[in-house]
Amino acid sequence: MSTDQVSAHAKVLFDTLLAEGIFSILEHCDEHKCVDIFIPEIKLFIEVDGLSHFIDPEQIMTDFARDHYSDDSGFNTMRIPNVLIENHLSSIVSAIRKVVSRERTLRKLNSEIA
Repeated sequence: MSTDQVSAHAKVLFDTLLAEGIFSILEHCDEHKCVDIFIPEIKLFIEVDGLSHFIDPEQIMTDFARDHYSDDSGFNTMRIPNVLIENHLSSIVSAIRKVVSRERTLRKLNSEIA
């Protein structure tokens, strides 16, 4: 998917993450799927979703399969509704920043133990 097809909500979140110093990739594709935003440092996929992802049973089932496909490789998927990006962007970015920080600390501790 090209960046001209990126949703405005995903682009706003991506730009805000970058402004906060969180390296992210917009529209990341691997051999199994494409995601809106990828934070490689903590193996986090972020999907910014419209209403259909929460009310269409077929879409919900498809999302379950897509999200869990990468679990065995240690990847997590975070789904954020568009409306939350519109109304709570700074809180979402703050929470993601804290998750990234905690993951860095855990990795550092684990490397010191090993």
